[in-house]
Amino acid sequence: MSHVPTDLRYTDDHEWIRTEADGSLTVGITDHAQKTLGDIVFFELPEVGKKVEAGRPVGTVESVKAASELYTPVTGEVVQVNQEVVDSPEDVNEDPYGTWLFRIKAKSGASSNGLLDAKAYQALIGE
Repeated sequence: MSHVPTDLRYTDDHEWIRTEADGSLTVGITDHAQKTLGDIVFFELPEVGKKVEAGRPVGTVESVKAASELYTPVTGEVVQVNQEVVDSPEDVNEDPYGTWLFRIKAKSGASSNGLLDAKAYQALIGE
């Protein structure tokens, strides 16, 4: 059974989202995603300053099993990227909720209404 923290929001594409004190959104991949992918060996993340659109691909995660696209949960701008995860992608396998990928400043008026709470995400993954 996957661990699903109740203080985060989730996407149908298995990303987690945490709202920071400054209003930015931190994005990572869920425990379910890392278990499904297996040993993660590579991340391609968006560049700081990149304008992103909700639901669009912004990067890639590769494992020994497969490659999957990373999606942005809201429209906005990438304000920070976790270079440490690029250098040590296996950290996500060890601590998926402690290892973030990138941060977004949501565009004014951008909605995060499509995000799931923990209960809805657990239902999505069948737990």
